[in-house]
Amino acid sequence: MTDVPPSFAFLAGAPDSPVILHVPHSAREIPGDVRSGIVLEDAALERELDHITDAHTAGIAEAAVRAAGVAPWRFVNRLSRLVVDPERFPDEREEMLAVGMGAVYTRTTHKDVLRSDGFDAGPLIERYFRPYARAMTEAVADRLAATGRAVIIDVHSYPSAPLPYELHGEGPRPEVCLGTDSFHTPPGLLAAAREAFAPCGETGLDSPFAGTYVPLEFYGKRAEVTALMVEIRRDTYMSEPGGPAGPGLHRLGSALAALVDAVSR
Repeated sequence: MTDVPPSFAFLAGAPDSPVILHVPHSAREIPGDVRSGIVLEDAALERELDHITDAHTAGIAEAAVRAAGVAPWRFVNRLSRLVVDPERFPDEREEMLAVGMGAVYTRTTHKDVLRSDGFDAGPLIERYFRPYARAMTEAVADRLAATGRAVIIDVHSYPSAPLPYELHGEGPRPEVCLGTDSFHTPPGLLAAAREAFAPCGETGLDSPFAGTYVPLEFYGKRAEVTALMVEIRRDTYMSEPGGPAGPGLHRLGSALAALVDAVSR
């Protein structure tokens, strides 16, 4: 397994597990030299982190590892998505550029200025985005080589009320939103997720967030790589915004473990 920089970690699971729990948005850490390019004052930045961070999703993934019969692998971002968002495209293919939230954000969740006009995102892309993408590609290749398949389960959360930056915030906001891809999300994976998360409340499909994360090397090409995005409404497990986790975290961790075991078989 390739060593990775300290900004993210690929954490080993069972050798025969095809599952990678991908946790890209749980951290709040921003290196000092990156902080200098952000125009918000400290208090405003902390408020923005409260809104933008998928708080405690790393804890949900960790709880799933402890509860699963076959321990999944985990790929965890250790830095805030305000450094780079590893799930965005770094070019014009990214629809979130319309609200200043491409691979490097220039606007906040409330559409305020985060980085000044003309900010050069290139160094952040090279330092953080591209190494992350390469390492995630290697992680998927590692599971393909070991098991013949890879199952990427994205672990996200979203607020109970829409934030101004959301492009599709007018739709349903169920307790658990399952994001899918027409090529990489087979019916069996979706059915297993619906069953696993049924004890946690309503499960919806592709609203308010849709799609999955698959490294571009495999996207639309390798059906052995399957993927599902799990978006958990934050009021089901924590105090919003940015508050502590409650007992719902362990219930969701158990549900995620049930999904992991179902697709590991």
